[in-house]
Amino acid sequence: MPGYEASTWNGIVVERPNKEINVVLTDAKNKSRLAAMGSVTLAGSFAYFGKLIAEETEKWGKVVKFSGAKPE
Repeated sequence: MPGYEASTWNGIVVERPNKEINVVLTDAKNKSRLAAMGSVTLAGSFAYFGKLIAEETEKWGKVVKFSGAKPE
């Protein structure tokens, strides 16, 4: 439906694995393989991931409020 999106995301919040995974995610061959599976890779820092979580929480919170959905 135009104007709507749905997506999922995953993050690593432990410093060493985060750095190592960022190296893998920025490798051109790996990016190409993941893109072929429909993934968009976003290597980033703890601060970036924290900002993403805050933005996504705000965005999807508005969607839930607008929809009137209630937990069952």
